[in-house]
Amino acid sequence: MRFNLETAKPKLRIPDIYENLPNQRAFARLLETCDCCNEAEEVLSAIRALDSHAIKGLGPAVANLLYFIHPTLVSPFNTAIVKGFNAVTRSNVKLGRWDHYLTMRQSILAFNAAHRSLLSNDLGAAAGFLFDVGSERYPLPPMADDAASHDAWRKDLEAVRAQSASQAKQLEASRQEDATHTQIQGWLRDLGHSLGYKVWIASNDRSRPYADGKLADGCLAQLPPSLSIAGAETVPLIDIIWLQDDGSVVAAFEVEHSTSIYSGIVRLLDLALGSTDTIQRHLYLVAPDSREADVRSQLARPAFLRIAELGIKYIRYSALKENRENIARFGSGMKPIEAIAVRL
Repeated sequence: MRFNLETAKPKLRIPDIYENLPNQRAFARLLETCDCCNEAEEVLSAIRALDSHAIKGLGPAVANLLYFIHPTLVSPFNTAIVKGFNAVTRSNVKLGRWDHYLTMRQSILAFNAAHRSLLSNDLGAAAGFLFDVGSERYPLPPMADDAASHDAWRKDLEAVRAQSASQAKQLEASRQEDATHTQIQGWLRDLGHSLGYKVWIASNDRSRPYADGKLADGCLAQLPPSLSIAGAETVPLIDIIWLQDDGSVVAAFEVEHSTSIYSGIVRLLDLALGSTDTIQRHLYLVAPDSREADVRSQLARPAFLRIAELGIKYIRYSALKENRENIARFGSGMKPIEAIAVRL
């Protein structure tokens, strides 16, 4: 058989995936999330997150992959199934649209529940029936136009779209928060290296993308044994730790962009009270200027009476942004960091 590669080339390549690293990662996150979760809402959230990227050539056919991971939550999807679904429900589902697919999925779940004695909880059974109808193996009896059913489907579609739009806004806000948090961590990472320290990145943030690489690039792969503090499993989650060559802690930073300030303080306390290192003057909460009141109110809690002894300080985003380049160029030791920190 002769095969013209040049003619077939556009059909063999999906540029939005093969030539777009963010889209590749978005697809990978979908698969990883769905492989690790068990709840329907988690799967739907992952689907909507992927849909927000509008990746060409990667539409609801991906549901076939997700079906093998969650056969009771996700229905298979192809042309015959859609055709059969539209015939049975008098709907107008179209291929290549996640909102249409999610609306169809809701109806298939309801259909599956209504005929549970005939079908399996595996949605492949219902999808197989729809496939046979769509392939005209089981022709349906004549049915008059049912405006009520079509209106109900349209309402379901609008509800799915509204939910997707709401979640898209939440995802964008979350992305912005994550990006800012990572940027501040990156600034502190680079400052630590400029000042000659070894740097630890929080274990749950190490793989975050930053500056054409990963946040943990050039940083410690593991904490020194001296920081394996019994009962203080939170220490590896501290956003940034600066250390001397001998493994002793110089400074620790908790970046509190929008998360609970309380949890950040607890992590710093675990490090300070559980370690034999003398780091009392170099513990910092790094937060937006607008959160200073929140930082002060948390440090004033009765539970944190020893905070004054430990000397935890606050660094405003604006102070770090304005001074970081000069500190990296001309600074040495902790003196320049102490100069921009505020004791509360």
